[in-house]
Amino acid sequence: MHRTDDRSRQNPHRRFTEPVFTEPQRLHKVLAQCGYGSLRGLEEMIIAGRITVNRQPAEVGQKVGPNDQIRINGELVRLRFAAPRVRVLLYHKPAGEIVSRSDPEGRPTVFEKLPKLGHARWISVGRLDFNSEGLLLFTTSGELANRLMHPRYGVEREYAVRIVGTLTPEQERALLEGVPLEDGSAKVLSLADGGGEGTNHWYKLTLPEGRNREVRRLFEALGVMVSRLIRTRYGVIAMPPELKRGQTQELEREGLDELLKAAGMQLGARGNRSGEAGSRDQPSESGDAQPEIDGNRSGYERDSEEEIDEVDGNRAMPEAPRELRLGHPGGRHNHRGRRGRRGRGGRGSGGRNGPGGHNGPGPNQAQP
Repeated sequence: MHRTDDRSRQNPHRRFTEPVFTEPQRLHKVLAQCGYGSLRGLEEMIIAGRITVNRQPAEVGQKVGPNDQIRINGELVRLRFAAPRVRVLLYHKPAGEIVSRSDPEGRPTVFEKLPKLGHARWISVGRLDFNSEGLLLFTTSGELANRLMHPRYGVEREYAVRIVGTLTPEQERALLEGVPLEDGSAKVLSLADGGGEGTNHWYKLTLPEGRNREVRRLFEALGVMVSRLIRTRYGVIAMPPELKRGQTQELEREGLDELLKAAGMQLGARGNRSGEAGSRDQPSESGDAQPEIDGNRSGYERDSEEEIDEVDGNRAMPEAPRELRLGHPGGRHNHRGRRGRRGRGGRGSGGRNGPGGHNGPGPNQAQP
C-alpha cells in the first residue's frame, strides 16, 4: 500500500498507464497490472474507501471500462483502452442447421459450431433457412452487421440454385424484370446458366437484398421448384474453396480491411486505435489535438445482446458504397484476423462463384 502512495507522489502527472485494455476489467486487477499495488493491497484500499469510480466509492470486484473515471486518494488514474477489434467469421453452413441461438424443436444451430468469445457475442449477418447451405458471416460489430444486412446499402448476395428442369426465356425475363411477391416485387440483378445433367439444372444469380426465403419464393412464384440452394458470396466476401461444410474461418486482416472499406466504415473501427479512460483531449506528437476517451462519452461500441435479424427489404434503397454493390472478383479472404496495431489515443471507435464446388455447385447459398 505504501508503494501505491509513493508512486503517486513520485509521478503525480503521469498521463496514462502502460498496459492497453480492450475489454472491461476488474478494478483491482487492472490497477495491479498497471503497478499501483498488489491485488490484496488494492482490495484493502477499496474497502477503506481510498479508490473511487466516477466519484463514487469503488467496490471490490467492480468492473471498469473506458467511460469510467478512477481515482486513488483523489488523484485521477488514466487507463488506456483500445476499441475492441472487429472480428468477422466465415462459416460454411450445411443443410439441416438453424440460424438461431436455440431451437424449441431441438434442431442443431449454427452457433454450436462457432468459437467461443470472452466478452463479445457473434452476430449473424443475415440468415439461411434450415434447408439452405453456403456462406454465412458472423461479426462482433453490430454496426458492420447492420451495414451488410440493411437493404439501403444494396449489398449483393450471390447464390447457386438447382431446379428441376430449365427456365424458359419468359421465366428468365421475369426474374430480371421483377416478380410480384406478397411483400413487394423482387428481381435478380444477374442470372447465368450453370449447366446440369438430367432433370437438374443449375443457375447462378445475384440479389441486392436478403428478404426471408426470397430466392425460393421467386422461383415458386414462377411455378419452379428449387431442389438445392447455396449462397456463394456475400458482398465482397466469397466462399473460400477450401472451407468445408461445418467449418469456420476467421477473416484475415487484408480481407477485413477490404470489407470495412466496402461497408463505408473507417479502418480504425478494426480496433487499432486506443484511448484513455478518464483523460481529456491531448495534443499528439504532431501538435494536433487527438480525441481520447474522457470517461464521459461513449468509449467503444457495445454489442447488442440480441441477435440482429435479416431485414425484410421493403424499404427505400439509397445509394450504397460502390464496393459493396460490386462483387469481389477474387473473393479469397480467410484465415484468422490479426490484432490491429495500437495507435495513439483516438476516442473509442467504434468461392467459389457459381456451381461446381463442394460436392456440387459452388459454396452453399443463403436463404433469401
